[in-house]
Amino acid sequence: MENSALIIVDVQNDFCEGGSLPVQKSSEIIPKINQVRKYFKHVIFTKDWHPENHVSFKINHSNLDELKKEEVDNLWPVHCVQNTYGAELHKDIQTEEGDIIVLKGTNYKYDSYSGFGCKEDQTNLHQILQSLNVDTIYVGGLALDYCVLFTVIDALKLGYKVKVLKDCTQAIDPENAKSKINQYFAEIRRQDNTILENSLRIFTSYEVEE
Repeated sequence: MENSALIIVDVQNDFCEGGSLPVQKSSEIIPKINQVRKYFKHVIFTKDWHPENHVSFKINHSNLDELKKEEVDNLWPVHCVQNTYGAELHKDIQTEEGDIIVLKGTNYKYDSYSGFGCKEDQTNLHQILQSLNVDTIYVGGLALDYCVLFTVIDALKLGYKVKVLKDCTQAIDPENAKSKINQYFAEIRRQDNTILENSLRIFTSYEVEE
């Protein structure tokens, strides 16, 4: 596991039960995350870290009637505002000295689900992984069909091998999450034939070995 890293996406209070944008059964993944982290030398947590005037907040748009449906569908309740309780990691998530925090969505003008950010507002996740000589990432967190998915897709585009820990993540729409992942994976493989079918694997934390 020397060249591997565990990336836990956005297990923050606002995305857990009682938060402003909760993912169902989110707290159930926390014991499994805490258990699997013992196998990894490198553990990275991503966090949504939005300013109050962030573009993804529906409340910040007075012209909803003028927006396209797909634009409205990507607007959300206020969540994970910088330096608030909602932006903190869930209290039951075990963190240790040496863990790395990557903040995303810090620029009010741009939104991105991925832990790598977007073209206009990139995070330092890729640089961190490169500095650690990581070539394989294991991913869990919230939510499988949004921020986890787009972190996975960006990692694949950047050449990483990716292993999704399905028991360490929950989806907003569990019934359609798998098909959504397969659809995006097929599309990026169509665009880039260097991304192999075995570049992405989905299995459980119990299959992780030292």
